Amino acid sequence: MALSATIFKAQLNISDLRRHHYQDYALTLALHPSETEERMMIRLLCFCLYASDTLEFSRGLSNDDEPDLWQKSLSDEIELWLELGQPDEKRVRKASGRSQQVVIAGFQPRPFSIWWQQNENKLQRFTNVSVLQFSGCDNIDQWAQRNMNLQVTIEEGSIWLSDDSNSLEIQFQTLQRAG
Repeated sequence: MALSATIFKAQLNISDLRRHHYQDYALTLALHPSETEERMMIRLLCFCLYASDTLEFSRGLSNDDEPDLWQKSLSDEIELWLELGQPDEKRVRKASGRSQQVVIAGFQPRPFSIWWQQNENKLQRFTNVSVLQFSGCDNIDQWAQRNMNLQVTIEEGSIWLSDDSNSLEIQFQTLQRAG
């Protein structure tokens, strides 16, 4: 018998000072049985960083041909392909060819820094690929609640999460910028 996903609901109030994007979102996230709560919360952070009316969670872990999040045009062209973790070069090449912009977001400091050292030179040839690294998210899994109501403030290099009683600062650094 296959395990089913656990459903989480998130009410987000996003204030992105970098992009001058201020909006509320009501999201439903599915925690895949093989996914950790930490990874799901990083997906949520990535949504916040690139929030738009057309950005959506894909089937990701359930489908090898899809990223964790993507944004598509009205003509079904992939505008943004957002991948978490440490994808292999073949997957990055495929994403780069299918999408206008690719973002790789790393969140486990030690494994990601090793991956980056091994792949930095290879990834520089992809002009539409950006690489982000999160830090300070060691306990972000504790923020995962079945019903979340979060205020998110984004400034250059920082994401502030807060709810009724707690706040957390997550740092992010751009290791490679597309363009």
